[in-house]
Amino acid sequence: MTRYRAPQPPSAPFITAEGFAHLRAEYDELWHHRRPAVVRALSAAAAEGDRSENAEYIYRKKELREIDRRVGYLQRRLPELKVVDHQPDDPTRIFFGAKIEVDDGLATHGYRIVGPDEIDPERGWISIDSPLARALLKHGVGEVVTARLPNGPVELEVVSVAY
Repeated sequence: MTRYRAPQPPSAPFITAEGFAHLRAEYDELWHHRRPAVVRALSAAAAEGDRSENAEYIYRKKELREIDRRVGYLQRRLPELKVVDHQPDDPTRIFFGAKIEVDDGLATHGYRIVGPDEIDPERGWISIDSPLARALLKHGVGEVVTARLPNGPVELEVVSVAY
């Protein structure tokens, strides 16, 4: 048995203007405020002497690694993102950034199709790479779509589309 894992398929490089601003603000906060504060605290903890039993030092090293991991991701991801801030030619169809309502026969659900860096299940924001979004793309109001989801196929009727 090997440890090889096939690489993840690349995620879509699309993002809304609000999502890009949020990621940029997160990067600035981490790089210019949180990281320097953690480095100062780490230096103070290291100056206390024995590092092997210094919980503050160990905690700050862990926190610095987590910040550096996220900063590294944002440094790689931000330049490759494409901000989509225009309406599609046909606003009656579902494309990136659409706010949609679908009916599954039991209830009506609201979603917004966003980039993979912006997903928020509590708000109904789904990734353009998700099976549900892929099934709904390019469909319009009144159309019935069969989405092949991990727990089985589901028929959905598109109730509304807005941008």
